[in-house]
Amino acid sequence: MTNDSVLEHKFARFDTDLTVKDGTQIEGYASYFGDADQGGDVVMAGAYAASLARIKAENRQVKMLWQHDPAQPIGVWDEVREDARGLYVKGRLLETVGKGREAAALISAGAIDGLSIGYRTLRAARNDKGRRLLQELELWEVSLVTFPMLPSARIGAKGDSLISTDLREMAAVFRHARREMARM
Repeated sequence: MTNDSVLEHKFARFDTDLTVKDGTQIEGYASYFGDADQGGDVVMAGAYAASLARIKAENRQVKMLWQHDPAQPIGVWDEVREDARGLYVKGRLLETVGKGREAAALISAGAIDGLSIGYRTLRAARNDKGRRLLQELELWEVSLVTFPMLPSARIGAKGDSLISTDLREMAAVFRHARREMARM
């Protein structure tokens, strides 16, 4: 089963495995292997490997965004890698960026408590329980977010598809999702 045109999100809460040091240093796991998320999906070990290799070969970086908004980068991920547990990230908020300062303050106050990854599913299968096993993902970004897996914060519901993955179109979809969230 392949669904390669939908941008989806997954959430990880700050805890002992995801920490913030000195208000700007973020380190821990943005995704875990083998655990079912709120939507019933399970990310399989190795799901990010090909995407991370492509990003490195093309001399690009996984983006650190504010609330999945491509117009609001707030920091840099200095390290993004897979290990036996999941997708490990280490980076820093940029306090010279207004939203970076805001994010640091909100994290410090406990108003922001997690990360969400933005990705496309390239290869998946269903197990006998109907769970989607995510075997290969294209990682786009890791965001600091307020709410986990809000349906209106996603590009499309699971199974929906977009006509194109052109970055300008994706930015327009993000803006639309943000407007929809503001109406809630």
